[in-house]
Amino acid sequence: MVEDKVEIREINYHSKEYSKELELRDEVLRKPLGMSLYDEDLEKEKNDIHIGAFINHQLIGVLILTPLTASEIKMRQVAVYEAVRSQNVGREMVRFAEEYSKNKGYAIMLLNARKTAVGFYEKLGYKKIGEEFLEINIPHYKMRKRL
Repeated sequence: MVEDKVEIREINYHSKEYSKELELRDEVLRKPLGMSLYDEDLEKEKNDIHIGAFINHQLIGVLILTPLTASEIKMRQVAVYEAVRSQNVGREMVRFAEEYSKNKGYAIMLLNARKTAVGFYEKLGYKKIGEEFLEINIPHYKMRKRL
């Protein structure tokens, strides 16, 4: 699996790949907290940009981009299956999302990072803004980066 090339591209809302995205996000981001992604209002995601990382057509990572203003976009729901976390999939997805957003005219990327992921984002040039806060009962920091 290590030699296989990672393909990063958009996922269409309500597609088969979107169903796989929901499974991945539920498995990685919600089940460990004793929660279910399917309890959330997923209809609001229809206007978001869904980005997936694939190896041999298998979804291994996802993130969502939510436009906020004409110049700001928010990255959220970043998730990568544990088996491939050491292969820089997350970093490649974030870089793809940044380039995608910049090409669409956005100047600033915002995100709420779990406290445990702050170091990952800092290595990619993100800066903490504000104090620690709780989101889904987990410590987070707001972060931003100029694209």
